[in-house]
Amino acid sequence: MTISRFFNDLRSGYQSELDDLTFDSEGRDVLRQRLADKRKEMGFLVRMMELSPEMVAVVFHQGFKFPLPAVMDGLLRHEADEFPEWHTLADAVVLEPWAQSLAQTVLAEPGGEWFLTVAAGLEFMAGKPGARSAQAGDDDEDDESDNENDGDDETDEFDLDDNGDDHGDGATRKEAGNDWMVGQGFDSKD
Repeated sequence: MTISRFFNDLRSGYQSELDDLTFDSEGRDVLRQRLADKRKEMGFLVRMMELSPEMVAVVFHQGFKFPLPAVMDGLLRHEADEFPEWHTLADAVVLEPWAQSLAQTVLAEPGGEWFLTVAAGLEFMAGKPGARSAQAGDDDEDDESDNENDGDDETDEFDLDDNGDDHGDGATRKEAGNDWMVGQGFDSKD
C-alpha cells in the first residue's frame, strides 16, 4: 500500500499519542477514561487541529467504520492539500453515533472537513493489521515493488522541491505541537 508523505509523517505521532493515553504510571489500561476526558475538551482541542492533527484525531479513536476500505486506501495516497471534500467520503466513512456530535463541533470550525479527513485516515491506518508495527524498511520494500510494477513516477510518495529536498513538515509539525503543549502547561514529550 502506498501512503503519502503527509500520512506517513503523522502515523507514528498518532500511534504514540494513543500509546501515551493507554496506560497510567502503574501500568493500568486507562485509554477509555482518558479518551472520554479528552473528548470533553473538544471545544479547546479544535484550536490544535491544523497544527497537530495527530494529537487531536485520537478523540475519534474507534469512532469510524470503513465499509469501503479501497476508498480509504486511495485517500491515504493524497497529500494534505489534495483531499477530496468530506461529504464525498460519506459512503466510505461512517461515524459512530457517539462521534457525530464531536464531528459537528469540528465541522463548525475552519478546516473542519480537512481535519475529519485526516482523523479518518489516521484511524483507518491504526486499525489495519500490521499498521501498528509497520517499519520504514517495510515501507521501502512496498515502494520498490510499486515502482517496479508501475514503471512511472506518478505514485511517488514524497513531495520534494526542485532540489530534491523534503521539507520535514511532519517533524516540524510535531515539534511545534510539542512546543504549544508545553506552553499550555503540559510536560514535554521529548
